Amino acid sequence: MRALTWQGTGKVSVETVPDPKIEEPTDAIIRITSTAICGSDLHLYDVLGMYLDKGDILGHEPMGIVEEVGPEVTHIRPGDRVVIPFNISCGHCWMCSRGLFAQCETTQTRSQGTGASLFGYTKLYGQVPGGQAEYLRVPQAHFGPIKVPDGHPDERFLFLSDVLTTSWQAVRFAEVEPGDTVLVTGLGPIGQMSARIARHLGADRVIGVDSVPERLAMASRNGIQTLDGGTVDDIGEAVRDLTGGRGADRVIEAVGMEAHGSPIQSAAMKAAGMLPDPLARKATETIGVDRMAALNTAFDAVRRAGTISIIGVYGGNADPFPMKDLFDKGVTLRMGQAHVKRWVDDLMPLLTGDDDPLGVGDLVTHRVPLEQAPDAYEMFKQKSDGCIKVVLKP
Repeated sequence: MRALTWQGTGKVSVETVPDPKIEEPTDAIIRITSTAICGSDLHLYDVLGMYLDKGDILGHEPMGIVEEVGPEVTHIRPGDRVVIPFNISCGHCWMCSRGLFAQCETTQTRSQGTGASLFGYTKLYGQVPGGQAEYLRVPQAHFGPIKVPDGHPDERFLFLSDVLTTSWQAVRFAEVEPGDTVLVTGLGPIGQMSARIARHLGADRVIGVDSVPERLAMASRNGIQTLDGGTVDDIGEAVRDLTGGRGADRVIEAVGMEAHGSPIQSAAMKAAGMLPDPLARKATETIGVDRMAALNTAFDAVRRAGTISIIGVYGGNADPFPMKDLFDKGVTLRMGQAHVKRWVDDLMPLLTGDDDPLGVGDLVTHRVPLEQAPDAYEMFKQKSDGCIKVVLKP
């Protein structure tokens, strides 16, 4: 089959690789019909190469048609249309029984001290081949795959794999209530959907911050008030001006380690990535510092006794949190990988009707063949040609 593979920092290519096969009785094989590029894939593309091997298959936002199932997989069968959650969960361990699927104890990568295995996401999370390919082996398929109906194009359901469920969790973890003012930092795909979901769940005002014109325009046409981070000098002050001096009740930080405005940390991350892999891993795990600009904006803009939900991906272990200010303000922080299947029942009714209350149809900007994935990665990284979200078609 053909698959998008990592070949080195800043380099991916589509290669012919062996077809996946059933290896365990709880496996399934899926023929991929749509698979998206995620912002966190750019972390692998640019930063986390020390945890990858040449030829690793990337991608964790796939959907398709079931081709084959193992003998212990009974809730899906060949011919079914399914979305695959990005985290691999068993559904019955102590963590899964509490809805904490991103911490599944059956698939935890204990050798790395990390949570549930993820598709296409390095040695840190199990080094499981990903879904930017023609076919995908799905472990724990007795639980993971989400069966979806026919009648809508793939893109109505594709983002249950990550974007929609991650964004729903971001809003739930922010404890958004009717009447709240919600600030969303970063208007990439996660920020876009987090802002729309916050509005859908009753927020009185949702403000989105970004500096990319196409992202600001997309948010605006979906009913989100915007602040241009490229022209507004002090976002925190601007938010306080809009809220009678108080600040945002809830902040959703949807940028992560890609934040602009932190040149020293950015240079340090790039320098670490150029070291031999063992040294690079040691540097990342002990002295790694993320680009903190977006987090610092969130810390500044949230009101006293407010809540910050961090959904952007961070990897540093020496990040300089302003603990004095956070403690004084009484801020609640919540964060973590999305527990995908925990949120599916909430989202499915919003996707199966004739209307589109979350505007899922207005997210994808580029649809390209799998063979063009390397160019799509570079376009997505550079945010060129108005690129916000790319779907690959194997």
